[in-house]
Amino acid sequence: MKNALVINAYEGYKGIGEGKLNKSLCEIAEKKLIEKGYSVKTTILEKGYILEEELEKNIEADLIFVQFPVYWFNMPALFKKYIDEVYGYAYANGILCKGDGRTRSDLSKKYGSGGLKNGAKYMISTTWNAPVEAFEEKGEFFEAKSVDEVLIGIHKTYQFFGMKALPSFTMHNIFKGNTIENDVELFKEHVQNIF
Repeated sequence: MKNALVINAYEGYKGIGEGKLNKSLCEIAEKKLIEKGYSVKTTILEKGYILEEELEKNIEADLIFVQFPVYWFNMPALFKKYIDEVYGYAYANGILCKGDGRTRSDLSKKYGSGGLKNGAKYMISTTWNAPVEAFEEKGEFFEAKSVDEVLIGIHKTYQFFGMKALPSFTMHNIFKGNTIENDVELFKEHVQNIF
């Protein structure tokens, strides 16, 4: 049986949503993973976590699914703290990677090649207030960069461990649009097809 880790990286701020959408998307992902034969463990960052348990979950995971709202064009602070604490500890102790991959004895080894989770996959799913046009159109705010380009640091975190990306999912314009119900259905199709 394959193992999956679902990380709900939502962090609430007064006046900015309640986390219901991110919670719902995590529950949908968990259900789909179970249907596909995965044993699923979850982490809800707002409820706290124990370092040793998170290390074990990450070690065991064949697939890591991360869901979060984008705040100021990046991950919530709580998710950054998780990365710094859990993945920082893993790096320092050779748990998910053997350093950065380089050695003085073999100069052909490149930075970022020390990952120990080769064959494992990850998926990033995000919710944005920004409309899709802000990304896709030249002259708009993100200057025709994709969501994945804007969130490159998160991708590189998982790739540093040797993991491969599954196609990301993004819900846009969640506060000023009226497509959330349709977007949830698209999310269900997305995870059904890629898990």
